Amino acid sequence: MFEMLKKTILFGAGLASMTGEKLEKFVDEMVKKGEISEKEGRELVDDLIARSKKARADLEVKISATVEKTMERLNVPSRSEIEKLRARIEELERAKEDKGDK
Repeated sequence: MFEMLKKTILFGAGLASMTGEKLEKFVDEMVKKGEISEKEGRELVDDLIARSKKARADLEVKISATVEKTMERLNVPSRSEIEKLRARIEELERAKEDKGDK
């Protein structure tokens, strides 16, 4: 039953969006109701918090990759490309000023 409960919580609660506080409150209620022992509750909270952090990190990686691919498809220059262009413009302006062409 404990394993089934863990799986239900993981999928049904939207693990990536759950905070440690929410998880602890939920598990505390289960302990109070006698559905799980205090030890199982603590293990469950620790496990769910670890999984929540991993799910959040995985989601961030996926979102970043998707945004990067989308920006590339739309031909939107990256920050580094813009900085290179800025530096090149400044270099050309300095060269023009050095020649006396204003």
